[in-house]
Amino acid sequence: MPELPEVEVVRSGLEPVVTGAVVRSVEVREGRSLRRHVGPSEDFVERLTGATLGGAVRRGKFLWLPLERVELVETPPTNRAGEVSTSSTRLYALVIHLGMSGQVLLRDESQPDDPLLRIRLLLDTAEDGPVRLDFVDQRIFGSMAIDDLVPTADGRAAGLGSDSALVPAQVAHIARDPLDPAFDDRRFFDILAKRRTGIKRALLDQTLVSGIGNIYADEALWAARVHYDQPTASLSLPRAKTLLAEVRLVLGKALAEGGTSFDAQYVNVNGASGYFSHSLNAYGQQGEACPRCGRPIVRDQFMNRGSHYCPFCQRIRV
Repeated sequence: MPELPEVEVVRSGLEPVVTGAVVRSVEVREGRSLRRHVGPSEDFVERLTGATLGGAVRRGKFLWLPLERVELVETPPTNRAGEVSTSSTRLYALVIHLGMSGQVLLRDESQPDDPLLRIRLLLDTAEDGPVRLDFVDQRIFGSMAIDDLVPTADGRAAGLGSDSALVPAQVAHIARDPLDPAFDDRRFFDILAKRRTGIKRALLDQTLVSGIGNIYADEALWAARVHYDQPTASLSLPRAKTLLAEVRLVLGKALAEGGTSFDAQYVNVNGASGYFSHSLNAYGQQGEACPRCGRPIVRDQFMNRGSHYCPFCQRIRV
């Protein structure tokens, strides 16, 4: 599943093209790709067609494109006689979740259709003329949806790519990620100290810290010499600080290398793969020598997936 670096690579690739672009037409080929959209596909098409895209924003693994078309929503009369009626402005965004295998590809009109194309937006852009934004998804776990924008709980910018303090309603419960300037380190450490769970489960909890999946959790835990099942409450503050620093280092390095690609399911907006897979120290390295001590990396079953670690370097401390 694409994690923070992969989604950020997509966001940064989209931003210069989609900012200010007008949606000329929308085609939905697979209704299941609208599972998070409230309403039928006709509503999705109607509300998106003609809208101007205001950029590309990301929080954790969620990506959204603010829409600059505004809807006026009538509110009920404020007095018993029904003489006073008011209206309010409704702001919304196109929310994109890549799921397990979703891809957002920028194409020109002459390129052939991908056989796994699920949704297509035809954009009129200022710099590049007509551009296709194709949502391709093999497993159909990803989605697009139009969602209302609501104020952030802390009043700060909602995510990377925008100064606006408005976040899609379906993303509002997602915690900030460690690369977000508004991420609260102290709050993170305080919650860890109160949790009664293993540290990897905590890192994968998107309501505590977002953007980290199995790959980068394993890599950061290896770098910090922390066992994946170390109880969170037993982590000293210095070790918790070291782990968070390693999380940021791993995410930053993966981002610089275009993300992690093991197959064709993750590519950037131009269809190119990332190459961080060549820098992995623990994830997927079972049976290989630990780069630090030379002992074999082990893979344990964990939450219907695997945890990769060095049993010598990453011991549970009591």
